[in-house]
Amino acid sequence: MGVSATVTDGVLNAQSTVSSTKEAKGGNTMGKDDFLQLLVAQMKFQDPLEPTSNTEYIAQYATFSEVEQMQNMSQNMDLSRASSLVGQTVEITTTSDSGQESTVMGRVDYVKYESGKALVAVDDQLYSLDDVTHVCDTQYLEASDIAKALLSELNKLPGVDSLSQVDKDRVENIGKVFDAMNSYQKGFISQDDQKLIEAYREKMRQMVNALGETSDNDNNSEDATEGIET
Repeated sequence: MGVSATVTDGVLNAQSTVSSTKEAKGGNTMGKDDFLQLLVAQMKFQDPLEPTSNTEYIAQYATFSEVEQMQNMSQNMDLSRASSLVGQTVEITTTSDSGQESTVMGRVDYVKYESGKALVAVDDQLYSLDDVTHVCDTQYLEASDIAKALLSELNKLPGVDSLSQVDKDRVENIGKVFDAMNSYQKGFISQDDQKLIEAYREKMRQMVNALGETSDNDNNSEDATEGIET
């Protein structure tokens, strides 16, 4: 495919050439062949009174070659990085056209290289490697699962002031699970939720103590009644 160019006052209009080449290639970045065609056009339409030196041509080509090598290296690194994710669980954050973010977590089944970009497949959907925000190891997944289960139980409780004896087992179980979590796992529970857990536990302790005192008072009253002759 030839390269078209316009000449104004003996100077090649490079912008027109680049634009024509990009349109012909559907918007993809220029390759080595495109650059060579552009270089030939520049030599053809150069000002004969002020020709470009061979040294400048060589420098231009050398610069392009370096940029191309860097691009190839970057693409190879992306492909290698994407390939290393196969079989691992990742978290992906995507942004819609309206600016709304959504998060997907799943196992990378395979990697596809398309239009110079590495794509990872999760649940039969392709995502850009750039959208991968976390690579989840076993420790992360375990902590995340514990936190989700704990928060699910926490959300089943009524308000702190609405607690009753019916909620005693659930509150105690939440407390036991939270106490058994290590510092890393507790990091998956927000500070507000941690305070809420402690508020539930404290309220339940008060209710149990109050019930115990009531029972003791009732027993004392029965003992006192037994000592009265009628």
